[in-house]
Amino acid sequence: MHRSIYRFALLLSAAIPFAAFAIETKLTVNDPYVSLVPPNSQVSAAFMVIKNAGSIDRKLVKAESPVAKTVELHSHTNENGVMKMREVKSIDIKANGQAELKPGGYHIMLINIRQALKEGDAIPIALSFDDGSKQQIEAPVRKVPITPSAEKGTDHSGMKH
Repeated sequence: MHRSIYRFALLLSAAIPFAAFAIETKLTVNDPYVSLVPPNSQVSAAFMVIKNAGSIDRKLVKAESPVAKTVELHSHTNENGVMKMREVKSIDIKANGQAELKPGGYHIMLINIRQALKEGDAIPIALSFDDGSKQQIEAPVRKVPITPSAEKGTDHSGMKH
């Protein structure tokens, strides 16, 4: 009898961390979209809101899409009135918070696009997170309003595209 209780307790203690881990990695992606660009453009960007319902901070560490030869995580920063785009290693998604990927901020760059993007097309994007989890999303192509920072221009110096 004691041996049975001991085995049950051991089994239960082994399962609890996995159950807690599954709860902690609750990430959802809302309103994903890819910016419509002219047919001859070689670059576009994907935007979305990633919500973290868990109590542990997470990071988006990689994105991939078959429509682009290269896919990178990027940020925009304002340096002396000039918006500069830079590749980043990851994008933080705070516990019980969210990361907003939007024009003029964090975004996913699609570089060396392999096909013309048409409004309404669904672009597959695979997102990878620091805990090893992955999410496959479909991001529709849509027109993005020009922001004041876009009107001032973005410095693409040092970019590989």
